[in-house]
Amino acid sequence: MLLRQMKYFIAVVECNSFTEAAEQYYISQSAISQQIQSLEKELGVELIHREKRRFTLTPTGRYFYSRSRAILDQVEDLVRETKRLGSDHELQLRIGYLRCYSGLELRQAIARFSETYPEVAIDIVNGTHEELYDMLRFGSVDLVLSDQRRAFSDAYVNYELVQGGCYVEIAARNKLSAQSCVRLEELRTMPCILISSRDQQDAEQDYYQNTLGFGGSYLFADSLEEGRLLVVSNRGFLPVESVGTLPPEGASIRRLPVWQGDKQIMRRYCAFWRKDRTNYYIEEFAQLLHRLLA
Repeated sequence: MLLRQMKYFIAVVECNSFTEAAEQYYISQSAISQQIQSLEKELGVELIHREKRRFTLTPTGRYFYSRSRAILDQVEDLVRETKRLGSDHELQLRIGYLRCYSGLELRQAIARFSETYPEVAIDIVNGTHEELYDMLRFGSVDLVLSDQRRAFSDAYVNYELVQGGCYVEIAARNKLSAQSCVRLEELRTMPCILISSRDQQDAEQDYYQNTLGFGGSYLFADSLEEGRLLVVSNRGFLPVESVGTLPPEGASIRRLPVWQGDKQIMRRYCAFWRKDRTNYYIEEFAQLLHRLLA
């Protein structure tokens, strides 16, 4: 059985005419009729019941049409994706991640992906949630690893990676460090340290203050390392993104889960990318990261 015969059969069904189907493929009516008869002979079933100049689909023909239509759609997707993967601009994957993220799985995912697809150049940038959103929206990155702060949009693939409990890092010499967890109300007397660029400080403070309920005052650091130096000096507490396996705190820092009421505060982390820019490499990387986090 040839894909060409399936295409001819589908054209006859959808045009409801052998003549129009033949014109669509620039062949004669007798040629397309012979191809359909050859297909029926190979299958050993009647697909089209002919009566004078009219025809109807048999139940078997209706089944074959629906399955053939689905198969040809998959073939077209395969051809289109193969062509896209062969173009130069596809051999690059641009990844954005949260500036305050320090989990090990992203690094592992990049290493494994690069080993499997050495032909793909990976570019990596970090930023705040809003910076990553703008990068994705305007096409300067292909995929971002970020927390969910807005309702999911149909314009994006919102691929959930993990739900993580909320943690903070505080100085080991802080009296709260002896506890097994820290409650939200206990943190409100301490400055909250956020990792943010200068122009994103207001947006980050608004989220942590009004959505999560952290802190009464805020300090800002340009990098995770700078933020942890503020923690070590007991200047405040640092919220950390608990996506996967975090590195050890070290002797000077304690990492504690944050509770509100009778349970730990939870956050959802996702890989986001634009639906209109979906490709094989983006999907492969997202699935690889998901497996590592799981």
